[in-house]
Amino acid sequence: MSERTASVPDTLIPPATGRAAHRDPNVLRWVAAYTLSMVGDMVFYLALSWAAVRNGTAAQAGIVTAVSAVPRALLMLGGGVVADRFGPRRVVIGSDAVRCGTVLAVAAVLFVTDPGLWLLALLAVVFGTVDAVFLPAVGALPARITSRDQLARVQGMRGLGIRFAAVVGAPLGGLAVAVGGSAAAFACAGLLIAASLPLLITTRLRALPADGTPAAPARDTTAWRDLRAGLRHIRRHRVLAPLMITIALGDLGFVGPLNVGLTLLADERGWGASGMGWVLGGFGTGAGAAALLLAVRGRVPRAGLVTAGAIVPGAAAIAVLAHVSALPAAVGVAVLVGLLTGLSGAMCGALLQTAADPAYLGRVTAVAGIVSLGIAPLSMPLSAAAIGVWGTGPVFTVSALVCALGGAVALCAPGLRRAELPR
Repeated sequence: MSERTASVPDTLIPPATGRAAHRDPNVLRWVAAYTLSMVGDMVFYLALSWAAVRNGTAAQAGIVTAVSAVPRALLMLGGGVVADRFGPRRVVIGSDAVRCGTVLAVAAVLFVTDPGLWLLALLAVVFGTVDAVFLPAVGALPARITSRDQLARVQGMRGLGIRFAAVVGAPLGGLAVAVGGSAAAFACAGLLIAASLPLLITTRLRALPADGTPAAPARDTTAWRDLRAGLRHIRRHRVLAPLMITIALGDLGFVGPLNVGLTLLADERGWGASGMGWVLGGFGTGAGAAALLLAVRGRVPRAGLVTAGAIVPGAAAIAVLAHVSALPAAVGVAVLVGLLTGLSGAMCGALLQTAADPAYLGRVTAVAGIVSLGIAPLSMPLSAAAIGVWGTGPVFTVSALVCALGGAVALCAPGLRRAELPR
């Protein structure tokens, strides 16, 4: 390891322990910390939307809840540089501490007074700004806490954490609001994030390989040069370049139909809110099963081909969902959508982790995150407007074609199609 990498002190562990990720206490601490933080995020956004609705009009509430996405999208590339330059563990701990302190401070203010929408908007901006640093660092951590042959299993474990947060977060936030209002919900979110900090602090890193791996960004280089180096690393990589296009097309085609589009579809079919809940539950069940499969199996052979093979039928299932009238059949299709898209998403994450050089992972994760968290959400209002003009069937079909195009890119790119996860 070079002096520049060693100048960022972290608690290091030996390069290999021979222990599977799901039996490694170090990995389990990180997964627990990540899950707690994700549950805290779910509670936070529920509390934010509730407080915004109580303090303003529906349009104002929509602006407050969406404003956090702006700094996150604009600053995430810089956040990737920060994660690689200062080390993902230190950046995750620092940014999580800021997130925790900010949310708890707002909770304390709301217990005392009602400052109105301006404080909520400021909180959303601060949270989105810190997320721009936090998310790339979180994405860079798995490759530094376990061996390369365990990264696919870690992605499955991470997927299970996300599913758990989605199931637990909203009811927990709703309970907190019912008991103590928005202030109690913000306090609950802050405490959940705070609970993740001791686990993060005790998580240890592996040293970067001594040979064949570029050093972390040098302190005497500019952030702009570091960013350009990261983008160049992606552009010239035979796996990462097509993988980024595949991820982008998959997210652009998936986010709209499975968010606002599903709400409109449930209303059109007369399923109601409970029916939509069943469909979402089916999707979550399928995605959870895919994550569990990867967590248990640990490695899937012919990973690039499997990724493309899951994307294409998953896209077809999205199109079919808009043409199913019976609720039980829709739930069954949703399970299939969740299973296939969950598998392809987890495989994309595992390939990204294993193909990218660890010294560039913060910047690589940032580029993928901009598509998922910055560009893809823009498809939601477009999907809603398009459904209003053409109906759910045509819009779901077009979205499915966009997803399928991502699978076609994976099939046509030899580097990605032949990519394998390490043994």
